[in-house]
Amino acid sequence: MRLNRNAFAALLVIGVPALLLGAPAQAASKVCKLAISGNDAIQYDKKQLTITADCTQVELTLTHTGKLPAQSMGHDWVLVKAEDLSAVASDGLTAGIANNYVKPNDARVIAHTKVVGGGESTSVTFATSALQKGQAYKYLCTFPGHNAIMNGDFIIQ
Repeated sequence: MRLNRNAFAALLVIGVPALLLGAPAQAASKVCKLAISGNDAIQYDKKQLTITADCTQVELTLTHTGKLPAQSMGHDWVLVKAEDLSAVASDGLTAGIANNYVKPNDARVIAHTKVVGGGESTSVTFATSALQKGQAYKYLCTFPGHNAIMNGDFIIQ
């Protein structure tokens, strides 16, 4: 009985503080929510979106505030490194509406929404683990002819 009492005492003295103090803290998940809209005049309402470096995920909502359908004036939101913008937009042309004007499995695309028409909204949630502070990121609409006007800077502070 004495051995059991000593073992229990050792567990209390060593084990409990180890559990309370020695365990590494779990990083808290922080979802940063962003919203952007596009209209029938081929414009986003924001030229820049910013998140803080402590965001672990981003939830972006795109709203098409116009009235025209997706087939004639659709908008999407695609996040890429700045240097990949033109190439991703070009490849999107051949991908077509069935692929939301995004080349399937394109490793240059960090995140993207589907194409929406007037009065519709869509969202995408993505992890920030692949993003690097200091790297230049851009977002764009890959609907044919839109990327020259519908693009902006995605900044990590």
